[in-house]
Amino acid sequence: MKNVKSFFFGIVAGVINTLLGAGAGILIVPFLRSEGLSQKAAQATALSVILPLSAVSMLIYLRSGYFSLGDGVYFIPFGLIGVIAGVFLMGKIPQKTLSLIFYAFLLYSGSRMLFGR
Repeated sequence: MKNVKSFFFGIVAGVINTLLGAGAGILIVPFLRSEGLSQKAAQATALSVILPLSAVSMLIYLRSGYFSLGDGVYFIPFGLIGVIAGVFLMGKIPQKTLSLIFYAFLLYSGSRMLFGR
């Protein structure tokens, strides 16, 4: 049963990640939590899944002419600084607090998408 659920969530995560440009973590983290992983392990595992999904999506979009590599190059250095800060902070934040932050961010993001800016 676990393999069937993983298969299903993998396909859905790939579709959501490609259609929305992100969002696979919104599905993967709660799924991994329901499978018994801690919040920190679920978030780290989700990133390891999202990386190849995003790379393949990016290549397909690039090849289809939806964007050029220059469009995002300015964000990369600052994004990498954010990654380092995030990894440092994740090690300092308790599991429960991290879960609350994750789900609060989901609610905030969802409400902005639903009700506009």
